[in-house]
Amino acid sequence: MQFSTRAEYGLRAIVSLAKIYPSQKNLQEISKEEKISLKYLERLFVVLKKGKLIKSTKGKYGGYTLTKSPKVMNTGEIIELLEGTIAPMKCVETKCYAHCGCASKAVWMKLGAQIHKTLYSIKLSTLI
Repeated sequence: MQFSTRAEYGLRAIVSLAKIYPSQKNLQEISKEEKISLKYLERLFVVLKKGKLIKSTKGKYGGYTLTKSPKVMNTGEIIELLEGTIAPMKCVETKCYAHCGCASKAVWMKLGAQIHKTLYSIKLSTLI
């Protein structure tokens, strides 16, 4: 299982905001610091804003800030917002299309639960 650059870059950008919380930072600063394309960051921040993880201030001194403290925000909610469900197999997130008692489903259910538990236990404050 591999996450895309959406999760990697999105998490790096959010951690950049967490480091200065509750202050704000503009996308150009984040782009330069994290070496992420400005256009790509703009697309990621649309999703993060719609998901209410960040908010923006317009104007000459505008920028973005987190909507809640890094001590409360966790990596799981960020990654799921950017990537979608974090289930390792379809049968974990939806109904199993095979016979729901298939031998491998127990493995995927347990793995999915551990991934979820791990990602949701890591607070942004531990990454800064």
